Amino acid sequence: MLHIVDDEEVVRDSLSWLASSRGIAAATYDCGAKFLAWVESKAFDAAGDCVLLDVRMPDMNGVAVFDQLAARGLTQRLPVIFLTGHGDVPMAVDTLKRGAFDFFEKPFNDNDLMDRVQEGLAKSLHASASAAVHARLATLSTREREVLDLILAGKMNKVVADELGISMRTVEVHRAHIFDKMQVKTAVELAGLLK
Repeated sequence: MLHIVDDEEVVRDSLSWLASSRGIAAATYDCGAKFLAWVESKAFDAAGDCVLLDVRMPDMNGVAVFDQLAARGLTQRLPVIFLTGHGDVPMAVDTLKRGAFDFFEKPFNDNDLMDRVQEGLAKSLHASASAAVHARLATLSTREREVLDLILAGKMNKVVADELGISMRTVEVHRAHIFDKMQVKTAVELAGLLK
């Protein structure tokens, strides 16, 4: 989902139409506070989301909205592309250094902007998938992590059992728990997930 945050209705409408022409669903917000309210209401679990954020808006400007997202650690899972009608190179450099995905000056090339939006959506999906894998890893016990490391090293159950000083049956049980928690069926799938 593309989130368009701009105080100008005509800009929101044209960007929304542009997104739909690429098959991208869009939601619009006329101010930063409404967008941040959406973020709060989600208890943020977005995957495949990107933000087009106007720099100059009344009440709360785009940089302040970005700062709120950065403070919540959301800029990887929610890439922000700034839009501005007033080119400010130092501001652009600063926001990019702090994690903004891109910075476009109005007027912009529609295709270039939508290409970057699609890249931002892909980045968000990847970051969300990575966060999900890390969350699953966190559910493993210390012993399961030890078994996991040896499985990933390509060691057979008997070798794992010998190295850890446990029975082969215990290794099999740990292996089954690991596969279940990591939501995989094979060691190859597990290795692919964690590469």
